[in-house]
Amino acid sequence: MRFIRAACLTIAGAYVVPPGAGVHAAELTQTIEQVKPSVVGIGTFLKMRSPNVQFTGTGFAVADGRYVVTNAHVVVRPLDEANNETRIVLVSRGGEPTSRNTDLVAVDKEHDIALLRIAGDPLPALRLGDSAKVREGQTLAFTGFPIGMVLGFHPATHRGMVAAITPVALPGITAKTLSAKSISRIRESVYRVFQLDGTAYPGNSGSPLYDPEDGTVYGIINSVFIQGTREAAISRPSGITYAIPGQYIREMLRDAKVAGFE
Repeated sequence: MRFIRAACLTIAGAYVVPPGAGVHAAELTQTIEQVKPSVVGIGTFLKMRSPNVQFTGTGFAVADGRYVVTNAHVVVRPLDEANNETRIVLVSRGGEPTSRNTDLVAVDKEHDIALLRIAGDPLPALRLGDSAKVREGQTLAFTGFPIGMVLGFHPATHRGMVAAITPVALPGITAKTLSAKSISRIRESVYRVFQLDGTAYPGNSGSPLYDPEDGTVYGIINSVFIQGTREAAISRPSGITYAIPGQYIREMLRDAKVAGFE
């Protein structure tokens, strides 16, 4: 049993509203249209590489629309500066994606989040809600790029119930490795995350987790639970996904002195 980051691969698709879903389904279809312009792809560009764009995950616009939040593991790989590799965001307004240069503003590896500032015109920003108000049994949605650009640059939406609000998983901790020092370190570093009964894929890393009724963001997708190999996340998805609560995004924005997200 393993946990993998929800990045680097994806199956793009469209959310299908089930028959008889009623008013909530109608609200979600409208919310998806509201959210999609704020969702971007994250990647790198290297002119001499084929393909020259390498997709690494999903992100979404916040604050004044010039900032994008994603996962730390999506942007942690060092750039090949000797060959002028650059970090980019991919933006689509219904047609072919266009790239924007971006600067890495802040990284919080403990909570697996990162903040980028993008060049060009601002994007529609998503509003951050109070993640402390999320409760088990609440239904939330997330939109991102579950297998990158393999099937085209089309954001896909999934929906899931908050199955548990649980301490973050710490892979590799076994009885043999426990000591008084390691137990103390675990107690200090553990925080709670949202466990969802929704299916995310590699590539969904950085997808906003939001209220289906109004698009308010309460978290960010960061990993999926798998049994077996990494490829099993696509061929045999567990339907168990994890998201980092949005309170840590808010803390990062405050620390970076970013205005306009309250």
